Amino acid sequence: MQLTGSEIIIECLKEQGVDTVFGYPGGTILNVYDALYKHSDEIHHVLTSHEQGASHAADGYARATGRVGVCMATSGPGATNLVTGIATAHMDSIPMVAITANVATGLLGRDSFQEVDIAGVVMPITKYSMIVKDIHDLAPAIRRAFTIAQSGRPGPVLVDVTKDVTAAVTEYTYQEPTPIAPYTAEMLESDLDQAAKLISEAEKPFIFVGGGAITSGAAEELRKFAHTINSPVTDSLMGKGAFSGEDELYTGMLGMHGTKTSNLGVTKCDLLITVGARFSDRVTGNTAKFAQNAKIIQIDVDVAEMNKNVMISAGVVGDIKVVLDRLNERLEQQDHAEWVTKIQEYKEKYPLVYHKDVLSGPFVVEEIYRQTKGEAIISTEVGQHQMWAAQYYKYTKPRTLLTSGGLGTMGYGLGAAIGAKTGCPDKIVVNIAGDGCFRMNMNEIATAVRHDVPIIQVVVNNHVLGMVRQWQDLFYDERYSATVLRDAVDYVKLAEAMGAVGLRATTQEEFKECFAKALTCGKPVLIDCMIDCDDKVWPMVAPGAPISEAFDEQDLKAKEN
Repeated sequence: MQLTGSEIIIECLKEQGVDTVFGYPGGTILNVYDALYKHSDEIHHVLTSHEQGASHAADGYARATGRVGVCMATSGPGATNLVTGIATAHMDSIPMVAITANVATGLLGRDSFQEVDIAGVVMPITKYSMIVKDIHDLAPAIRRAFTIAQSGRPGPVLVDVTKDVTAAVTEYTYQEPTPIAPYTAEMLESDLDQAAKLISEAEKPFIFVGGGAITSGAAEELRKFAHTINSPVTDSLMGKGAFSGEDELYTGMLGMHGTKTSNLGVTKCDLLITVGARFSDRVTGNTAKFAQNAKIIQIDVDVAEMNKNVMISAGVVGDIKVVLDRLNERLEQQDHAEWVTKIQEYKEKYPLVYHKDVLSGPFVVEEIYRQTKGEAIISTEVGQHQMWAAQYYKYTKPRTLLTSGGLGTMGYGLGAAIGAKTGCPDKIVVNIAGDGCFRMNMNEIATAVRHDVPIIQVVVNNHVLGMVRQWQDLFYDERYSATVLRDAVDYVKLAEAMGAVGLRATTQEEFKECFAKALTCGKPVLIDCMIDCDDKVWPMVAPGAPISEAFDEQDLKAKEN
């Protein structure tokens, strides 16, 4: 049938099973929005308050559902406002398709109004980017975008379409999408055999899990693998929920703000099995001293990650779910009772601790866990509250912590929460933010109200940029340069002005009551939680130090004395 370019875009989205798009209209993309209007009963459009909110919402939708997130924007500043969200998705390997419109083909390269080479701008932060200047290329480009976004190591793809192409007419024929098969092209039997041999020989194995295990849907295979080889399990920020935080073998997060148990365990193990993680600097600390007593096996879908940051003893390239399944077939039940007991002793000796008598970030997170029974989807911004959310909420299922791990994007969480709640309407969705982060994109509260998306926004309000202040306190002789936010913003009134419910908590009891109310409200709710400006995230590893040298408040006091 004969369709316009705009109609072809919509039909291609329908082919891919897209039911939700996040975006913001403008001049060059008007034709697409006109076509979208005619299909509003098939594709739900969420009008955000800012294009960055749309990209974060598409990202959160993808992380929570496992499907491709889709966002749209007009040319020029509309397109460039997507960039931070695209970069966030790129760093965390999140499947996203961003569709932008550009000026007409004849106006390209003339510094036309709202013209920008967005395909060029995003080239370093996408799996692929393209501009479509011919109507006959449009449908193949959209289809290719979805295939690339989901294949192998997922990531964002941008398709820029000139305005004349959105108006042009050509023949369109429906095409059934080809299912995306797990990537196993580089998975070798010899690599699997070598990994199985090293695992069988190990006396003190440790499993380190990253986001790749979530992407591949490998939670059950991972659980079986860990219990078969009887190994403790730690995770990265991105790996939360791949292995249950309530499992007896779980030791907490690894790295700069990981548990002492995980950091010491990885330092002392004789085999580190890394599953879908990329050895970021926040995990390894001083790479020369990272797991220096261990042989290292790395399992990853991306061959480029092998020997990139840490030299490995063996590697298996392939989809995590498939690789673990094949390894499980090769392995017999193992018993490392002495090693597991040693790790358990660490867990008892080095528990996470905080001041129990006042309202604090850790208390807020623990109370959210208690009242949601661990069944909520938690999104976060970046900073102290992010680490507390990782430390004190026990994630038992994948796709339940949505957070910017690689890029560290302040302002990510609220948009992501809207996307997650849109994709998973039956789930409780809570965004935990610091006051500095919340102000980055707090306008998206209006989006939640506009679309009746009943998220719970918790602001951990310490009137400072908490994590930066923590570093200034510990490493910059308390020179609090540009980190104090002693201003007069009333977040309760702000929420109410946007049409949401605003609540404030200054004590533990008040927070318990506020959160209980938020759970039954059925509307977007903001809870302003007042905490001390000098609360810190413990433990901590100093930048450049080995992870074995993690320290906490007690260690600091002992050193000072």
